[in-house]
Amino acid sequence: MVESGSSVPRRQLGRHLRQAREEAGVTLEAAAQELEWSRAKMYRIEGGQTLMRKHDVLAMCTVYGATTELTEALVALSVESKSKGWWHAYGDVIPAWFELYVGLEAAASRLRFFQLALIPGLLQTPEYAAAIFRIQPGITEQEVAQAVALRMERQRLLTRRKPKAPTVEVILDQAVLYRQVPDQEAMRAQLAHLVNNAQATGVRVRILPANAGAMAANAGSFAILDFPPVGGRQVDPSTVYIEELTGALYLEKPSELAAYADRWEMLSATALSADESDDLIATVIKESYDE
Repeated sequence: MVESGSSVPRRQLGRHLRQAREEAGVTLEAAAQELEWSRAKMYRIEGGQTLMRKHDVLAMCTVYGATTELTEALVALSVESKSKGWWHAYGDVIPAWFELYVGLEAAASRLRFFQLALIPGLLQTPEYAAAIFRIQPGITEQEVAQAVALRMERQRLLTRRKPKAPTVEVILDQAVLYRQVPDQEAMRAQLAHLVNNAQATGVRVRILPANAGAMAANAGSFAILDFPPVGGRQVDPSTVYIEELTGALYLEKPSELAAYADRWEMLSATALSADESDDLIATVIKESYDE
């Protein structure tokens, strides 16, 4: 069983410890023997499945001959892994499969979203988010309020100062601008928020025009998350996140990442510029909502 605490720092710590061991030319068996641990414990540590004590991290770094900078960074990660992320307070409304995404999102240095159906959660207004959640059958108003509160809390990363806010790039299929929610005023305010919030936070929002043809449908909605180095080393791979009705896919294989990076470049080359996108959104607001 995976122990409590934040899964993202555990995952990062395990990757870094594995890379440090491999760079030192130490086999897993040799490391386990030197540390007087079982192979199973080593697998759990490197797989991010267990909490790490400070002195255990120091012992591993000593065996691997890690630099002082890396050792300090990994000790800090071990401390961070013992703390639950802020999102655990929303446990009643956040699916278990989404908890990992929220943690990865908070740790990312760059976020790229392509959306066919909805405005991404990081750019949603409370009213638009509430209208979306109310579509779910059987949901109560209390649950809607909790879900909206979680979404608004996630958006704090757009304006955080430390660590530096991630770079956020969004490409929306043009059809998203016309996809109504039950509250029309909420939809109008949401479209205006796309432009105003992007200008205030530095988020880049671009529209994939309708004449892009089947490219959008072939791509499907996805997000690409990139992560900063730790201790001067880049270990955490980029992750492609694809959300489904009852779960999500987390893709990290080089071939998968390359495929989605190529698709992002194709979409980016076809999308309108940020200024053209702002103009199109303004036109949609005027034609659809202004009397």
